[in-house]
Amino acid sequence: MERYSVIKEKNPREIVLLRGRGCIYKKCAFCDYHTDRSDNEKENFLLNKSALEKVTGRYSDLEVINSGSVFELDEDTFNLIKSVCKNKHIKTIHFESHYLYDKRIKSLREEFKDFNLKMKLGLETFDYDFRENFLHKGINEHNPEVISRNFDEANFLFGICGQTVQSMENDIKLGLKYFERICLNIMCKNTTGIKPDKNVIDSFMDYIYPKYRDNNRIDILINNTDFGVGD
Repeated sequence: MERYSVIKEKNPREIVLLRGRGCIYKKCAFCDYHTDRSDNEKENFLLNKSALEKVTGRYSDLEVINSGSVFELDEDTFNLIKSVCKNKHIKTIHFESHYLYDKRIKSLREEFKDFNLKMKLGLETFDYDFRENFLHKGINEHNPEVISRNFDEANFLFGICGQTVQSMENDIKLGLKYFERICLNIMCKNTTGIKPDKNVIDSFMDYIYPKYRDNNRIDILINNTDFGVGD
């Protein structure tokens, strides 16, 4: 499992994949990412420390991800993130969170007030019916403006049966309207019942990818390890 990498293309930054106590939600139909977890906070901290020790500050920008939300990391890891970022002169930190923690983001921004904090939401799609009744994402809100209120960035998931070029285009346009940056993730085969749809992925590669691949506000992950972390 790779837990440290450097993203050199769009929005250059370092990235670490940390481990926490696990996703509080664990109901997303497409996700088995939450299995990267442990209840042993001491072991989590030691693992996280080994990844954070590789951070150099080369771009003054660090993305921190884990199998769930940043709020599920232990306190010692939180403190180490702040210490490493201060010592390495990192100015911008990116964290991820489920929408269930929406009301805690304000206090997190206060805790990291010495940094430019960017919060990323795993939204997957603005299509409420598809998101909640098929993907079971757990975001009980229709209004894009309300959804994005406490978040700066968002992940979208493409390549699933039922999606079209039009629906993917709509998500991208709304994503760019309501968020500073978006990340388009292509569904990869995993242990869940949601499988990649070749026809949808081919449509994405033919019509969507050429149009947006050079957009500096959009990251595109064809494989879920394209950022260099994970396995």
